Amino acid sequence: MKAVTVTPGKAMSTQLRDVPEPSLSDVDGGRGVLVRVIRVGLDGTDREIYLGEYGVAPEGSDFLIQGHESFGVVEEVGPAVTEVSAGDHVVARVRRAGNSLYDRIGMPDMTTEDKYFEHGISRVHGFLTEHYVEDPEYLIRIPPALRDVAVLLEPTSVVEKGIRQAYEIERRLKIWQPRRAAVLGAGTIGLLAAMVLRNRDLEVVTMGLDPPPYLNSDLVEAFGATYVSTKDRPMEAIAADLGRFDLVFEATGYSPIVFEAMRFLVAKNGVLVLSSVTGGTRHVEVPSDAINLDFVLGNKVVVGTVNANREHFQEGVRDLAVSEARNPGWLGRLLTHPINGLEEWAKAFDLLGTPGAIKVFVEVAPFV
Repeated sequence: MKAVTVTPGKAMSTQLRDVPEPSLSDVDGGRGVLVRVIRVGLDGTDREIYLGEYGVAPEGSDFLIQGHESFGVVEEVGPAVTEVSAGDHVVARVRRAGNSLYDRIGMPDMTTEDKYFEHGISRVHGFLTEHYVEDPEYLIRIPPALRDVAVLLEPTSVVEKGIRQAYEIERRLKIWQPRRAAVLGAGTIGLLAAMVLRNRDLEVVTMGLDPPPYLNSDLVEAFGATYVSTKDRPMEAIAADLGRFDLVFEATGYSPIVFEAMRFLVAKNGVLVLSSVTGGTRHVEVPSDAINLDFVLGNKVVVGTVNANREHFQEGVRDLAVSEARNPGWLGRLLTHPINGLEEWAKAFDLLGTPGAIKVFVEVAPFV
């Protein structure tokens, strides 16, 4: 079968190659599930792997099949599988369990090991291929009504984990009742974060670089949030106009803005969630005493979040369904750039990060 592969650490080594078909017996105990891939979304991590900046091949392989945002249909199941059946639509979780305590209790996203396992990223093949076999523990069933937008579930799960972490942390306050939230960044993660927070009836302000109107700002305002451009106004001036926020979700990919958010945006007892993975060497000078004093005296919290586990994917299904019910068609507008077939993989990677590209995805096979 065909697969889009890369030699990790080698820039521009991505190619389409033939790889062996997977087998149900690849999973022990009759627990294999054969899935035909329908769609695969791409994001900045995929581009970093494409550019040779990131990625680890599975043990014994000199290449890695790319792609971690999947959607597919079950074609066959092993004799010990009861959770899914042929014909079910599914999304696969990204991170696989390692050996830490957290891995063993179903929370591999909280692993304490430096060596971790993620489809299409680190030590496990991804989904830019025709079929894969997985244990049902790592599959999330998708309702038929969501199949057209289900490729958005993996990035939604990342948002769900970050927001869940914020709420868990704020249980320290006993009666925390957040009313206002700010989302920094208006890309895929930022838009989905704003959606999830609006689903919880918070007042949401999304801050993006580009001035409105454009598609992303229109999408923010379509569900009752406010869009503000940071291009020509410093964060301090924006905060002076809008005030501070109970919850701030950062999704910009630009690390200096973290310290501006800490200084100007987080309200007393508030929480700042960081979701950007920044692998560069950028340095900035910050007023560290002022930031530290403000956080100590204001009982404020900063928390990082990465990946997601099963409960976050399931929460993502619920929020996608709520969004479709409240704002029909909104999620579909995020799917801006479909690419037809694995053979056109180069077009997909070229589109990543270009203006107007919210979600680039590869149509691997037709719906059934």
